[in-house]
Amino acid sequence: MQHLSEQEIQRRQKLEELEKLGIEAYPSELFDVTFYAKEIHDNYHPELNNFQEVALAGRLMSSRVMGKASFAELMDTSGRIQLYINRDEICPGEDKTLYNNVFKKLLDLGDFIGVKGHVFKTQVGETSVHVTELKLLSKALRPLPVVKEKVDEATGEKVTYDAFSDPEQRYRQRYVDLVVNPHVRDTFIKRTQLVQSMRNFLNDKGYLEVETPILQPLYGGAAARPFTTHHNTLDMTLYLRIANELYLKRLIVGGFDGVYEFSKDFRNEGMSRFHNPEFTQMELYVAYKDYAWMMDLVEEMVERVAMALHGQTEVQVGQNVINFQRPWQRYTMFEAIEKYTGKAIGDMDEAALRETAQELNVHLDPSMGKAKIIDEIFGEHVEPKLIQPTFITDYPVEMSPLAKKHRDRPGMVERFEAICNGKEICNAFSELNDPIDQRKRFEDQLELGKRGDTEAMVLDEDFLRALEYGMPPTAGLGIGIDRLSMIMTNSHSIQDVLFFPQMKPENVQKEKQEKE
Repeated sequence: MQHLSEQEIQRRQKLEELEKLGIEAYPSELFDVTFYAKEIHDNYHPELNNFQEVALAGRLMSSRVMGKASFAELMDTSGRIQLYINRDEICPGEDKTLYNNVFKKLLDLGDFIGVKGHVFKTQVGETSVHVTELKLLSKALRPLPVVKEKVDEATGEKVTYDAFSDPEQRYRQRYVDLVVNPHVRDTFIKRTQLVQSMRNFLNDKGYLEVETPILQPLYGGAAARPFTTHHNTLDMTLYLRIANELYLKRLIVGGFDGVYEFSKDFRNEGMSRFHNPEFTQMELYVAYKDYAWMMDLVEEMVERVAMALHGQTEVQVGQNVINFQRPWQRYTMFEAIEKYTGKAIGDMDEAALRETAQELNVHLDPSMGKAKIIDEIFGEHVEPKLIQPTFITDYPVEMSPLAKKHRDRPGMVERFEAICNGKEICNAFSELNDPIDQRKRFEDQLELGKRGDTEAMVLDEDFLRALEYGMPPTAGLGIGIDRLSMIMTNSHSIQDVLFFPQMKPENVQKEKQEKE
């Protein structure tokens, strides 16, 4: 049974009163909005006497009733604007119910209303709408959190209190967060602009945006644990994709020279402020190119994104100012490890790597092979120190089952990652297109799986068959949209750039808090 607060009970009683008055609290007909608050604020000039007929709709956010006239505040998607409401103007006849009963007594903060009127400036210079028509569009049955302000006596500055600021509440009730914390909307607007900027950049290059399967009979294209589901009609196990790489490369085999996809991917692994089990990445594959060419493209594209969002290449991220202007710093993986740990690990076997990791206080488990050990050392001692955009290149072959062997450096592959603000934002290869070598790499991954590596790749016979038909030399890229959005919007957590991040069930979280 739903438990209602005193305010929620009162709002339901007001809903009943509206029904008795014959006023529809949730009308079906459209309300034709002609202008938005910001548009009026930016363009109204009293001397021009423009905006003589306006229609706005939004939430009622404040109300100051003063007898026959009142002031209120309406918030639409663009911002807030003051309303001036006169009883005799919205109720021109003898029936004053709309003002005396509905507006004064039965409307609540958070209700959606539509108003028509003309724009003017008050005596104190506030741009306002003189309302001549008012209509209830939707009754809110729950009160919004009210963010209050007071003046700090010590500093004289305004401070907010009773704000809707608890992250747990904000992420669970994003719909409330967006209403009472309008700056949150700016983050998601910037995220959309980021994606649009990248899409425009890639389209201008002539690459084709495509869609590939989310439900896959085999998961591949990355080292990660999948989510598993079952198809009833086919009576078969399917996996939510961990990457779309292998399908996009099938399209390169099929004759497309450049394809990309903004994809929702899913990895059944730990959660943190940098990881959500459902995430977005953009993958790009271009025929007849290599990883060096792809590094140049990434620099150009991310620089373009920074300019589109901020008008400059410098972006404030926490305490750091990050500059995306080309060219970026470049190190090989072994150069970076030696620079930040003093250890030259290039010629070490697995036993020596384990000993080195122990000296560096890097935790390992028995299932880890050379690739994992190197990755752990890098992740612990190098990655967090790379604040400015940096390319890390030339990885050991064991770490990259889908990358082409290095043309000059035995035991290495042609791969790079871009690291920024201490975290990877993209991963790219000169793609492996030798089907015999690829089969051997898959078989090596199967052996790691037998050792207990739950993220080892599986062998995909259909993908190998595609390679056997011939795939041209190809450069491939995967870039994390969520992490790039965190950087470009100065957001502390990945949950801040996801409208609806994954959370524990609410009742489980409450039980945990009660035990604590």
